[in-house]
Amino acid sequence: MSSTPSKNTSSASAKRLSRPERRTALVVHVVASASWVGLTLGLLALGITAAGTGAAVTVEASVRAMKLFADWLLLPAAFLTLVSGLVLSLGTQWGLARHRWVYVKFWLTLATTVATVLALRPGVNSAVAAVAAGGPLPDAGDVMMGPIVSLSAYVFMTVISVLKPWGLTKRGRRLREAGGRRSGTTTKPAESAERSRPARLGT
Repeated sequence: MSSTPSKNTSSASAKRLSRPERRTALVVHVVASASWVGLTLGLLALGITAAGTGAAVTVEASVRAMKLFADWLLLPAAFLTLVSGLVLSLGTQWGLARHRWVYVKFWLTLATTVATVLALRPGVNSAVAAVAAGGPLPDAGDVMMGPIVSLSAYVFMTVISVLKPWGLTKRGRRLREAGGRRSGTTTKPAESAERSRPARLGT
């Protein structure tokens, strides 16, 4: 009876990250997330510059810098943030679907990464192509809306990472209840054995 819970406990602990691994993953996640936010702020500043200036040279330089950010820097930071977040959630007590804030943050990170690939980069590339051909900036929204939406999502994810709101999911409650039942069954035999042990003299 008591061997089964110990096996479950040992197998569960084997899936957890060690303390050095957890710290390493946490550092990678924080650095990647901060880099993602910084790059998005840079994109927003370049987009505002391209949309607000009337100089063709400045517009072209701004959108070309945005293309450099989007093609070579933004996607690696986004994927590293997503992967390190998965490692931290699956390798620690938080889990991926146990706490609502972790679940929401994961899906927001995934959605923002997909939006970067499917919306932000194509918008920047179309702006670069139009300006390189000698035309004006097609639409200021193409170079500003993506960074604005992304930055709003990052700020929201930072807030819920600090506050950790909303409690457990249904899966998290089930796992907690199952863990409570297992711990109760493991302590009951020990308690009954203690009660059945004859009292010592002088006690």
